[in-house]
Amino acid sequence: MAFDALGLDPQILSALKEQGYTTPTPIQAQSIPLLLEGSDLLGTAQTGTGKTAAFVIPIIQHLLSQPKSNRRQIKALVVTPTRELALQVGENAKRYSKNTGLRTAVIFGGVGQTPQVDLLTRGVDILVATPGRLLDLENQGHADLSNISHFVLDEADQMLDMGFIHDIRKLLKIIPAKRQSLFFSATMPKSIIELSAQILRPNYKSVRIAVDKPTAERVTQCVYYVSKKEKPDLLLHLLNEMKGAVLVFGRTKHGCDKVVRMLQNGRVSAAAIHGNKSQNARQKALKDFKAGEVRVLIATDIAARGIDISGLEHVVNFELPNVSETYVHRIGRTGRADASGSSISFCSADERGFLKDIEQLISQDIDLVREHPFSEGAALEWSDPENRKPIKQGGGGGRGQRPQKGSDSSRPRSKDAKSRSARGPKRKW
Repeated sequence: MAFDALGLDPQILSALKEQGYTTPTPIQAQSIPLLLEGSDLLGTAQTGTGKTAAFVIPIIQHLLSQPKSNRRQIKALVVTPTRELALQVGENAKRYSKNTGLRTAVIFGGVGQTPQVDLLTRGVDILVATPGRLLDLENQGHADLSNISHFVLDEADQMLDMGFIHDIRKLLKIIPAKRQSLFFSATMPKSIIELSAQILRPNYKSVRIAVDKPTAERVTQCVYYVSKKEKPDLLLHLLNEMKGAVLVFGRTKHGCDKVVRMLQNGRVSAAAIHGNKSQNARQKALKDFKAGEVRVLIATDIAARGIDISGLEHVVNFELPNVSETYVHRIGRTGRADASGSSISFCSADERGFLKDIEQLISQDIDLVREHPFSEGAALEWSDPENRKPIKQGGGGGRGQRPQKGSDSSRPRSKDAKSRSARGPKRKW
């Protein structure tokens, strides 16, 4: 199927052609026809698969078919959890609606509101916003949401994780009940499914793009066992061997800043991006990273939502995420489109359970790098009683844990995993 087989307006097809789009991705091919019919939708697909186009293109089509009014009104509202994602969605909406006459605006907190109020005053068709600033401007009378016909929650799972549920409920009381509602996310936990059932119309459609491997096929993955205190030294060691830009993930804002200081002391250009940074600082760090002026960008998972960097070669999990689905989102920052990439994870003793959960989710063992300068320190830390039991030689992937229900022993294994099992235990010091 090609985009021109979807019955889209020629102006949209022309804009898509300029962007090099010819064939819809699976999430686009399944979602766009349903949305063009007017259905509510709950959509899930792994990151980097084109979810934004899947909901923006049908919205543009619907708006072009509506009667023109003398006064431009906000008809479509897209709510995102972060500023970076809002900017990315807004930029894509402008590209897809090029030459249509539709106007898109993006509003978010952390910056002065005057320029955003001016945009709203001039009239907007598609509004992309973060919840806090949107409610603030609506309360001041600057954002009229009474004419909304299309409502989108993008990255809905992060909305809940960031505590935006109360803001979302406030919005739902403000916008018209008669509307098309869409939920899109890279992951779809039970809490989101329950919330969607309360907001979407009873006959809503669901699209879930399942893949054999819920990680980018072009991304090579490996893990290093390393003591927590030696993670900075291992990172510096690996950076000396890597080429190109590197995106490093940490779990906390303080931890990201600490890694930046460590890298700068080691004469590596680095910058951090997280919620405590001002919007200008975050945009500057991202701009410098894309331009190659900063080699290493350290980010929290929340701030990384919306980072789309073509050609990014390396992702490093300095700290493993405590939610396994987040790992999939992280490594999806590389290996996008036709590019290849690599994911490197550091695992200290207290993160062993996180690693096990991740491998269970992706149904494969991540290759272990045994030989590196800090393996001895890792072995000592992992054998410390305070850090859990020592690693045993033998079954259970060399982790010294009895397989639990739903663990690797009870899930389908890939051919490679089976062959490794036949050769004996994969991981031991």
